[in-house]
Amino acid sequence: MNRLKARLAAGETVKAAWAELASPDAAEIMVRHGWEVIVIDGEHGVGGLEDWVTVARAIEAAGGEVVLRVPEGSDALLKRVLDRGFRSIIVPMVNSARDAASIAGACRYPPLGRRGYAAPVVRGSGFGTVPGYGTGAAAEDLLLIVQCEHADAVADIAALAGTDGVDMVFIGPNDLAGSMGLLEQLEAPALHAAFAQVEAATRAAGKWLGTITGPGRSWADLTAKGYGLVVGPNDVSFLIAGARAAAAEASKG
Repeated sequence: MNRLKARLAAGETVKAAWAELASPDAAEIMVRHGWEVIVIDGEHGVGGLEDWVTVARAIEAAGGEVVLRVPEGSDALLKRVLDRGFRSIIVPMVNSARDAASIAGACRYPPLGRRGYAAPVVRGSGFGTVPGYGTGAAAEDLLLIVQCEHADAVADIAALAGTDGVDMVFIGPNDLAGSMGLLEQLEAPALHAAFAQVEAATRAAGKWLGTITGPGRSWADLTAKGYGLVVGPNDVSFLIAGARAAAAEASKG
């Protein structure tokens, strides 16, 4: 059911863009112009859960795939997000294997976890139309991505990546750099050594890798390193770039 998960399993590097503005029109425009995977940014972007659902519907209607980055990993929020139909989820600031296990437990029904049950009446089950949703399909469909963006997570990365129920480790370079006293020093050797440590441990655990583009981390570089999910530009940056270019052109007239 989860086409994004199937693409990752096939060995593809999936390339995506961020949706920050909670605008269904902007997200649809991005899909229709080549960005078929959109990550809705619930951590730093605009809006709440029902805004994200509206954006997701626009993306899906245009033929795209949706990932949601939640603002935090509480049981209550994860339950609501899953019930409302999100099945590819990024959880930020997961700093230990214990945190990862708790998040995985919140996302899966018993006996695998402790997700609260309302399977027949939620959007996640197609309002009761997905066979076996509560007894296994939901867990199989879920793509659970945890963000490694702190030095504490790097220190515990082997156990964190090996956590049952975690499918991908997503490196957040900027926050990881900040936790190491290297904020905005994204080419620092110590930071790249941490990247390599996370990459090696995640591969050894048999899990997928994800991250964002940045200095020394181009689409080609990250594809060559075997990253499964790479997220680059966002709707705000597209608007800024277009506005600047148009203003510069107008100033010539």
